[in-house]
Amino acid sequence: MHLPSPLIRGKLIQRYKRFLADIELENGDVITAHCANPGAMTGLKDAGLAVWVSTSDNPKRKLKHSWELCQVGDAMVGINTSHPNAIVEEAILAGKIPELAGYETLKREVKYGQNSRIDILLSDPDKGLCYVEIKNVHLKRDNAQPGLAEFPDAVTKRGAKHLDEMTEMVAQGHRAVMLYLIQRTDCDRFTLANDIDPHYAARFKVATSHGVEAIAYDCAIDPLSVTVRNKLPVLPTG
Repeated sequence: MHLPSPLIRGKLIQRYKRFLADIELENGDVITAHCANPGAMTGLKDAGLAVWVSTSDNPKRKLKHSWELCQVGDAMVGINTSHPNAIVEEAILAGKIPELAGYETLKREVKYGQNSRIDILLSDPDKGLCYVEIKNVHLKRDNAQPGLAEFPDAVTKRGAKHLDEMTEMVAQGHRAVMLYLIQRTDCDRFTLANDIDPHYAARFKVATSHGVEAIAYDCAIDPLSVTVRNKLPVLPTG
């Protein structure tokens, strides 16, 4: 997926009130950018981090800049949680996710379950329906296991609800796939952060034991684009 071009580089001053970030641009200007990420952003909100923002010409927007990327060491990280669905859709249509290939139609944001919307619904006369729920992943804590991507980075009751609804889709005879999209370039495997949200981890175990599939892919990231790259192993939780 191509990012809005050109992105503007700067350094983070602070992220606050969840959705706001003060950033000093390379020309010395200080701006407040929209941070489209409701999570804790552990390790991604330290003052001085190199960041990239996009610019919108929409006159109705209160903030014309959006925080898109940051750099942690040598790694690039995508922090905009509004992008994963488009990134995955592009990858499916390009045949980069073999597990989701071969379906005739792809629709986004389709109502299902109890007042929910599935991120992507695949359908095919022969294969039937495949419900794909996409979760953005950007947490990596190197203190214990370097290179391990984890989800979630904060308690997610909504995420647990999605797991239960995906389990119900399997019970109805459909296919259901949790796709964890790792918007980082420095991870080689994935697991659940059981210590952060044990309830989500418990519901994940129930869901997968009932046939919900779980796959993880990382991304290639630069200031021009974010694209699906490699499949990563999904490790069991404790």
